[in-house]
Amino acid sequence: MKIKFFLMCAVAALTACAGASASDGYRLTVPLTPDDDDATVFLVNYDNGQKIDSVTVVDAKAVFTGRVDAPVMARLAMDGQRMGSLILENAEMVVDPAKGVSSPLNDKLMAIQGELAGIVQQFRALPDDSTSVAKGKELEARYNAVVEKAIADNADTPVGYVFFMNKAYEYSLPELQAALEKYPSFKQYDRVKKLIVAAENKARTQPGNKFVDFEIANDSTVQRLSDYVGKGKYVLVDFWASWCGPCIRETKVIKEILEEYGPKGLEVLGVAVWDEPENTKEAVERHQLPWPQILNAQSVPTDLYGISGIPCIILFAPDGTIVSRDKQDAELKADVAKVFD
Repeated sequence: MKIKFFLMCAVAALTACAGASASDGYRLTVPLTPDDDDATVFLVNYDNGQKIDSVTVVDAKAVFTGRVDAPVMARLAMDGQRMGSLILENAEMVVDPAKGVSSPLNDKLMAIQGELAGIVQQFRALPDDSTSVAKGKELEARYNAVVEKAIADNADTPVGYVFFMNKAYEYSLPELQAALEKYPSFKQYDRVKKLIVAAENKARTQPGNKFVDFEIANDSTVQRLSDYVGKGKYVLVDFWASWCGPCIRETKVIKEILEEYGPKGLEVLGVAVWDEPENTKEAVERHQLPWPQILNAQSVPTDLYGISGIPCIILFAPDGTIVSRDKQDAELKADVAKVFD
């Protein structure tokens, strides 16, 4: 069985010993199993997806050696499956499935994540009553302060980049621009550059603006958003994926909206992003989604509309003007009801 470890989205144990210095470069050892012998493990730059190195598994382990000019956020992958992320730096590093990866920067990253996890644990332990409101706000302020300090103290290393990116997806365009003026070193990252473009596109596709068309070709079929939007009817467009749990849950809400407002002229369109067509088709059948779908759209519409998370639901007016976006549940129902009632 292949091991899996992760540093960016969860907290590894904090008991790992400090990694030894490797002034002549890095040595990264990834323990696997005898069944993995002869497989290829890839070490990839997390920011831009470029391959840093690849090695063959020998004696149940993959060993990478080399040198980086500066520490870099990296990702390991084998057989097309992501195995986890780490900071690659010139040090002796060994992946431990229980403790993560130890090196100066990885230890610092895990320590901050551990502090944040402790705050989250305290927040979740609060009783669900009015007496916890003040304490909850205090813990939230502490959490945000830890993140801000982590970014400020580590703006020149991948440690700061990790925490900056965790916040950056929530920023509006002005907020993102202000943050990058404060921390200009993050402008060098490809993901940040893409985030700037996405924020600009999101700002251009807010309510009141006309729709941005796109075209998706699948075999001999070509589908465009303009085939459905701007044709004289209100259209609710759901950008979703089969693997996205919140997307599937929201389809129940969309069905309720369609049942109520379909007879009044509302149409619904699904746009499958970041998904494989066969998986989309299977999910459409399994969850009995009765509206048409644009398949295999991948990142084309999400780039154009600055969508960083799904489901993203946009309501278009009969002339193609955006009426509502980024609403779900009761708020989405309210926006639809407003234009029909």
